[in-house]
Amino acid sequence: MVGCFGSSPFDPAEDKALREIATQLGKKDWNFKVERFSINNTIWKQPSFAQAYEHNNNVLCDYTGLDEFCHVFHILLREQDFDGVLPTSITKLPFLKGLDLTRNYLSGNIPPEWVSTKLEILTISVNRLTGQIPSYLGEITSLKYLNLENNLFYGPVPGELGKLVDLDTLILNANNLSGSLPQELTKITKLTDFRISGNNFSGKIPSFIQSWKQLERIEIQASGLEGPIPSSISVLTYLTDLRISDLLGEGSEFPNLQNMTKMKYLTLRNCNISGPFPDYIMNIGSLNLIFNRLTGNPPEPKNKELAICMANNLLNGSIPEWIIKRPIKSAIDISYNNFSGTPDPSYCQQNLNLFKSTSGGNNSKAVECFGDLPCLKDYYSLHINCGGGPIAIGKFRYEADEGYGGEAQYVPSKDNWAFSTSGHFRDKNNTADMYIAKNVSILRMSSSELYTRARLSPLSLTYYARCLVNGNYTVKLHFAEIVIRDNRSFQSLGRRIFDVYIQLFKDGTLEIRFRWVGKGTTTAPHKGIYGSLISAIDVQADFKPPINRKKFIVAGAIVLPLFLIFIIMGTLWWKGCLGGRVLRERDLKGLDLQTGSFTLRQLRAATNNFDSANKIGEGGFGSVYKGELLDGTIIAVKQLSSKSRQGNREFVNEIGMISGLQHPNLVKLYGCCIEGNQLLLVYEYMENNSLAYALFGSETSSLMLDWATRQKICVGIARGLAFLHEESALRIVHRDIKATNVLLDKDLNAKISDFGLAKLCEEENTHISTRIAGTMLYFATERKFNGNSGPKVESNSTWKRLKGCLKWLFYARMHHNDKAYNVSCSENA
Repeated sequence: MVGCFGSSPFDPAEDKALREIATQLGKKDWNFKVERFSINNTIWKQPSFAQAYEHNNNVLCDYTGLDEFCHVFHILLREQDFDGVLPTSITKLPFLKGLDLTRNYLSGNIPPEWVSTKLEILTISVNRLTGQIPSYLGEITSLKYLNLENNLFYGPVPGELGKLVDLDTLILNANNLSGSLPQELTKITKLTDFRISGNNFSGKIPSFIQSWKQLERIEIQASGLEGPIPSSISVLTYLTDLRISDLLGEGSEFPNLQNMTKMKYLTLRNCNISGPFPDYIMNIGSLNLIFNRLTGNPPEPKNKELAICMANNLLNGSIPEWIIKRPIKSAIDISYNNFSGTPDPSYCQQNLNLFKSTSGGNNSKAVECFGDLPCLKDYYSLHINCGGGPIAIGKFRYEADEGYGGEAQYVPSKDNWAFSTSGHFRDKNNTADMYIAKNVSILRMSSSELYTRARLSPLSLTYYARCLVNGNYTVKLHFAEIVIRDNRSFQSLGRRIFDVYIQLFKDGTLEIRFRWVGKGTTTAPHKGIYGSLISAIDVQADFKPPINRKKFIVAGAIVLPLFLIFIIMGTLWWKGCLGGRVLRERDLKGLDLQTGSFTLRQLRAATNNFDSANKIGEGGFGSVYKGELLDGTIIAVKQLSSKSRQGNREFVNEIGMISGLQHPNLVKLYGCCIEGNQLLLVYEYMENNSLAYALFGSETSSLMLDWATRQKICVGIARGLAFLHEESALRIVHRDIKATNVLLDKDLNAKISDFGLAKLCEEENTHISTRIAGTMLYFATERKFNGNSGPKVESNSTWKRLKGCLKWLFYARMHHNDKAYNVSCSENA
């Protein structure tokens, strides 16, 4: 729309010039026939034209009094997606003082014809302008505000810009400018706003910035310039906003900013500043001092609602009490420091990040803020839908990650992972939803649902994966730019750049950090769009978990005889009482070849640290616990005593003998664990416990054994013993058959256990004898059975029938009388 003062007619020449400007810009929808509206001349206070920015499509005109016409003095055509060039026809608008073409799709360079204009405000940021900044721009000496941000200008800043002695704002952020800053810029003594972030300059920060004593705002973030910060900066006492970051070269101690009493925002990020923390800084304004080497203990600020980020320094002493008791709305981040002590879990609040704030910035404790939490399970993978809900894609199920991020937050999402955020989106009001991006484009990739949302961070975002088993992992990071579009529009002119760091610690903690280092753009397509963005994370072990219940160890015909020799040699070694803890561990690990390998941490997690609630049995060699592995496999863990030499020797026997024995009526060995003095066996879990429990167990037991079931149990025991005595490659005599060593699965099939724990026959022969030594088929006959699985009523005749049935079945099997399997163990047998 075109505004004109009163009823004055519009200058026909300027009307024609506007039509030419529209054509050059590529504006096709300008309706010049609409009724012009009146504007009060006093509203527009040059040169700021502040009220004009209430609309993106404005041409403002005014009556000058020099003639009868209304003349154009300001053009605002922002966010119109013009794809033309900068119009030369503005030279035909003699009264034009302001031109704002922000956020379009214009190309080319600044026309030399503009030298004849009397522009005071020139804003052409967020376009596709390219080439070097023309030196003739310095001839437009009327300029007071020059904004070339977010274009493709390259090369040095021309010294001719020093001729713009009335310039108060110079914004050159987010281009490809290089070289050193020209000394001629010292002539711009009225400068109040100077921004050169996101470029490729060289050399040190020039000391001549002290010439700009009226400066109120400085931005030198990731500019390419080197440190240290010049001491002359101390004379800029009008500064309210100082942002310097990511300096190259040498560092320095903290610059003297004590006289900057007007300061509201101070950012000295990654500037290689070392030495003691100056106390006065706490009262200077909101602070961002992340990634330096400051020491000391920060005092309490007068303004307790300031946002303070001091992460990744060397701050020490106790965590200040004022930080813990600060107002909840003030964001404070002191993560990765050297404070003493361990934060109490109650300290971990919204807008307070204490992660790794103690015990050194590089310590590898995974969840320090919430204490030394044990790993309940061992993990071999992790899949996170960053910023989104739970979703299944292919064989992976991605966990939800919808928690609030914020300026300073540590969010423990699950027992095995968490994320930490730092940073404030500058120059706009931050809200919770700003830290999760939502897609605004058409997604054409496969599994596009994984990219509809993403987690954002303006500074630092870290994901922590805990409880990973030691080994190699493949980390796959899913990135998709879902905020900056891919089209012919200003919506596509942003450039998001951030660093990624990945580190796996020895304790099984994986750290994935995304960190914005000042590069890229911060105003395209709109202000505050920058920083790291991640859609999903895949962490997958390069090795398979040690056990899969569908795959068990099968011994080869060649391996078993060799293994037998190994057992005999091992037995003789142990009989010689040789070797200590080191030799025992070496020998035991050698016998681990035919079994699955478990870690002590796995088994602790599976049994909830061997919780007494999971204890399902107690034997002469140790306790037995029920457990659940990560893949859902239910196991029984026998925790063997390692205090006696006999126990260690029997552990060797157990591993050596049963690792290669597989039979439906033998309890299966899944694997073993040998760590320090811990000797553990991992068996298949038997749902119905032992035969002893079925016969003499609790009165509340619902297990009922009819005669058909008893017969099946008898046959199963007989088959298992026959296999041990006659059919296996190793002839093994159990020597301790009793009801507690016969286990029942969910279908009440009998399986023999503990057959490798009996004492070896001590004979002079070099083979294991099958001679029966001791009471064959011994059962604990001192227990009584009442037919209903209760121990209260004596019914010795019933027990004798069951015992006699078992003896008969086994005797018949040993004599190869297959017909004996059809014997019916009736109540009268």
